[in-house]
Amino acid sequence: MSFSTAYAPKNQHSIPQDDNDLSTHANYRDIRTTHVDLDWTIDWKSQLIHGSCTLELEVTAKDGVEHISLDESYLDISAVEVDGQDSKFTLSDRHGVCGRELRIELANMAKAGDQVKVKIQYSTTKDCTTLGWLNPVQTKSGDWPFLYSQSQAIHARSLLPCQDTPAVKATYAAKVKSTLPALMSGIRVSPPSEAKLELGKEIEYVYKQPVAIPSYLIAIASGELAYRECPKQEGKNWKTGIWTEPLMLDAAYEEFNADTPKFVAAAEKFASPYEFGVYDVLFLPNSFPYGGMENSCLTFATPTVLAGDKSAVDLVAHEISHSWFGNGIGCASWSHFWLNEGWTTYLERLLVGDREGEAARRTDLKDGLALLQSEPRFQRLVPSLQQFEDPDDAFSKVPYEKGSNFLLHLERTVGGLDIFLPYLRDYFKTFNHTSITTDQWKEHLFDYFGKQENGSEFQRKLGQVDFDEWIYGSGLDLCVDLQYDQSLAESCEALSQKWDAAREVKETSFTSHDVESFSTQQKVVFLDKLDAQPVFPASLISLLDNTYGFGKNDNAEVRLRFYQIALKSGPEYAEDAAKWVVDKGRMKFCRPIFRLLKQQTPELAQKTFMEHKDFYHPIARKMIAKDLGVDL
Repeated sequence: MSFSTAYAPKNQHSIPQDDNDLSTHANYRDIRTTHVDLDWTIDWKSQLIHGSCTLELEVTAKDGVEHISLDESYLDISAVEVDGQDSKFTLSDRHGVCGRELRIELANMAKAGDQVKVKIQYSTTKDCTTLGWLNPVQTKSGDWPFLYSQSQAIHARSLLPCQDTPAVKATYAAKVKSTLPALMSGIRVSPPSEAKLELGKEIEYVYKQPVAIPSYLIAIASGELAYRECPKQEGKNWKTGIWTEPLMLDAAYEEFNADTPKFVAAAEKFASPYEFGVYDVLFLPNSFPYGGMENSCLTFATPTVLAGDKSAVDLVAHEISHSWFGNGIGCASWSHFWLNEGWTTYLERLLVGDREGEAARRTDLKDGLALLQSEPRFQRLVPSLQQFEDPDDAFSKVPYEKGSNFLLHLERTVGGLDIFLPYLRDYFKTFNHTSITTDQWKEHLFDYFGKQENGSEFQRKLGQVDFDEWIYGSGLDLCVDLQYDQSLAESCEALSQKWDAAREVKETSFTSHDVESFSTQQKVVFLDKLDAQPVFPASLISLLDNTYGFGKNDNAEVRLRFYQIALKSGPEYAEDAAKWVVDKGRMKFCRPIFRLLKQQTPELAQKTFMEHKDFYHPIARKMIAKDLGVDL
C-alpha cells in the first residue's frame, strides 16, 4: 500500500503541507516560530500586562520571504525590531475574533534556513479576550486580586503577538515581574521551588519550557497562591503538586494528592515516559470557564471538581492524558481538534478503567449531538471551518466523545486492547512534537497494522470500517452501535424506569434509600437517564427533589443535571437555578443553565447574566451572550 508524503515522520518544527489553518493570519508555511522569549510586568492597577515578546523564527519557504505575518488581537504595539534594527509594521483591519494581521517587513529577502529574530514591545488592553482579572472580592480571602489566562483556541494572540495556530510548536522562556506570585506553563527557574513566595513585593519570576508547544498552551496565573507537593512515586524523575488559593489548599490537597501522581504513572504505563518534568494542578477561582485546561506542566482546573467525595478526580486523568495527545501530538488546525480530544478521552477512559474496571469506560454523546442539529457540519469529527470563523463555535462533546468512540471501535476491530496499545505507542513515537492531520493519522494506522504479522488480515478488518461516515458523517447516532459494560448503570436504569412509570400512577413508593448505595457517578447516570426521557410534569420534579435532595446537592455535576431536568418541566426552579449559576464560570454548567432559563424565563435569564457578566471569563461571557442573544 502506498502512502502520501504527508505521512512522513516529522521533526518537532515541521508543518503538514496538506491542511491550512483558516483561523490564523500567520504565514507559517513560509517562516515558523521556533522559540519565544517573554519579558512581562503585571500591572495590577491598570489590569494590563506590558513588556516585550521576542520570536526566533526559521525560514522554510524555498523562494525566500519578504515579510512576517503574525496574529494580534486587541494589543497595543509600540515598536518592532528585526535582528536588532527598527522595522516597519502594519496592522490589517480586524477580522472578528481572529483579530488583525501584524505584518512586519524584512529589509532583505530571507532564504530557506535563515534565522530571524523579531522583538515586539507591546501591552495588552482592556479588551483582551484571554485574561481574566478578578477583584479581591471574587477570591476566597477577599484580600488580593487574581489573574489567569485561557488561550484555547485562538486567544493567545490577545496575550502576545504570535503565530497563533496549533500547526506551530515552539519552546519558550519567560520573565514576569509581579507583586503577587506568578505561575506559568513551564518549569520555574527562579525563585527556587523551596523559596517562600511573598505577597505585595515585586519579584521577577523566571520560567522555561524546553518542550515545543503550540501558542495556546502559553499560560499565566498570578494571585494569592499556596502549594503542596504530592507524594513522590518510587523510581520517577518527575514530581506533582497542588496549587490553590490558601483557603482551598487543604480541601484540594485532600481530594487530589493521592490520585494525581498515580494517574501520571498509569499514563506512562499505557503510553510512554512523561517528558515535561513537572505536573502541577492549579485550582482557580470559580470564574474559570472550563473543567480543566491542559497547560503544559500546570493544569488549570475549576474548583467545582472539589466535591468532597473524590468523585471528580478523573479530571486529572483527562488533563494528564493531554501530555501525550494535544501537547505531544497536536492537531494541524482546529478542524482536526478531535486528534487532541478524542485520543485524550480514549486514554482517560483507559486510566479510569484501569482503576475502576471496564464498566467505567462509558460514554456521553447524544445530548451533545442534539445541540448541533442546526449546524450538522459540527457533528462531524472533522468540521469544515470557514476563513476567520471562530473555532469556539464548533466546541462541543463531539471531538471528545465521538472521537473516543471511534478509537474504541478501532480497538475492537483489530482485536482488543492488547493489540491496540502497541499501535498507540508507535503512533505517539512517530508523531510526538508534531502537529498532524486526520489523513496523516489514518495513513499511519493502515501502515502500522499492514506491517504487523498477518498484516493483510488487519488491513482487511480496517477496510470494513466506514471511515468516511465516522469522520464526515453527521446526525444523532454513531454509524456503529457500540456496546458498553452496563453493570454500573443497570440499577440506574431500573430506577429511572420506575420514575417514568410514575407518570401513570397516583401513589408512589420512592424513598431516599433508593439512591443510598449509589456512587456520585451513578447518581449522574441516573439523572442522565431521566433527562433522556420525555419531559416530566412539575409535580414529579418536586417529588424527585424532596425525596433525593438533588436540588440542594453540593456536587455541581448532580446539581447541573437536576436543573436541566427541572427547567425543561417549567419555571418552578428557575429562581434557584439562576442563583446557583451566578458563581459557576465553567461553561459546562453556566451555558446549559442559561439556555434553559432563556426558554422558561427569558427576562430572568438576561437580567441574571447582565448583572453578573463581569464575573465570567471573556470567552464564557461571549458564548453566553450569544446563547441569550444579547449585546455586550
